[in-house]
Amino acid sequence: MTMPTARRMVEVSGAEALWLLEGAAHGRLVHIRREQAVVRPAVHVLEYGRLIVRTPVQAEVAAGRPVLTYQADDIRLPGGTGWTVTVSGPAEPVGDPVEAAHYLRTLPGWAYGPHDTLLRITPQTVTGHRLGAVEPR
Repeated sequence: MTMPTARRMVEVSGAEALWLLEGAAHGRLVHIRREQAVVRPAVHVLEYGRLIVRTPVQAEVAAGRPVLTYQADDIRLPGGTGWTVTVSGPAEPVGDPVEAAHYLRTLPGWAYGPHDTLLRITPQTVTGHRLGAVEPR
């Protein structure tokens, strides 16, 4: 019988968290609908300090520039090492047709039609953690 590995979680700077996020391709968009949290799979790219997200939600989710949350991680099991990043900020649909066509070509989607949405999130809150094992003494 083996002993379970002790794990630890260390907070990283916002700059490092964005760097980790930039190296990932997918995550989860979180928004509130009817007073309940809704989580949807998403793909993203970080460009010019903004997060472009393609996700299967209706564009109305960003009506009035609400604050949306995006979460991505890379956790390797069984050791539980890796990282997790959460970004929150005001969001808006990508409205420019040329820009939207570019992202629709470069970011693969899960759904097409009214539930295939491109959103631009301006990060206001960025948190990140590295996950690792506690070294035995």
